Amino acid sequence: MDFDKLTQVMRRLALEAGDRIMEIYDSPDFEVRSKSDDSPVTAADEAADAIISEGLRRAFPDVALVTEEQSGTHAETANTFLIVDPLDGTKEFIKRRGDFTVNIAYVVDGEPVRGVVYAPARSRMFFTRADGASVEEQGPFDKDNLGTLEEISVSRPDNNALLVVASKSHRDQTTDDYIDLYSVKDMKSAGSSLKFCLIATGEADLYPRLGRTMEWDTAAGHAVLNGAGGRVVRFDDHNPLTYGKDGFANPFFIAYSPEVDLLRE
Repeated sequence: MDFDKLTQVMRRLALEAGDRIMEIYDSPDFEVRSKSDDSPVTAADEAADAIISEGLRRAFPDVALVTEEQSGTHAETANTFLIVDPLDGTKEFIKRRGDFTVNIAYVVDGEPVRGVVYAPARSRMFFTRADGASVEEQGPFDKDNLGTLEEISVSRPDNNALLVVASKSHRDQTTDDYIDLYSVKDMKSAGSSLKFCLIATGEADLYPRLGRTMEWDTAAGHAVLNGAGGRVVRFDDHNPLTYGKDGFANPFFIAYSPEVDLLRE
């Protein structure tokens, strides 16, 4: 893989998709429908998916591709594939709360090695450079030219005063009970894959997810966190979270700065 090309293509497609998402987000009204699993979908999800899928297939025709909106695509047998959530945080989008992202990732042998997370309503852009290190780009964003880049890195947390981030739309008592095992200084909520990015920038130390997610929800944020020195492990055995699983469903997991002393429930 040409990682310079991959970075350029993923970043540009994320920005193009973000522009279309914001056109719909800023419109007076938009239709919300339910998919077969009862999760919501909007015209923004579908328009962003079309932009990203067409661009990736044109740029990388020999690489398998799976997206949330085309989840019938089969990449289970591929060791290497691109995986996309064109609009992560649809519930945040529908409620016009801003915490939604465009996510594109590249997986090799079960590990998300490159990724981009773009939050168009928050004007925040995170991606892995060609060398694998993660950066945050400062806006305004130009599709053809990089802005100011800041290399990001996880915190060196105080285990007696942790900064925890949890889901805004999927918080439950089980998650709260697990968080209560730690000494927490501050607790914040965020939607979509922004939670991974808050750990990658050192704005949070720990993100436990004890609920259903799919690989396209997490791969890009996972890649960004990896590139900033963070980790994502399964909740049950603390082994690395991997990708390319049958059906693309994730187990419960924990994303964190490596100096956090992980606890078991």
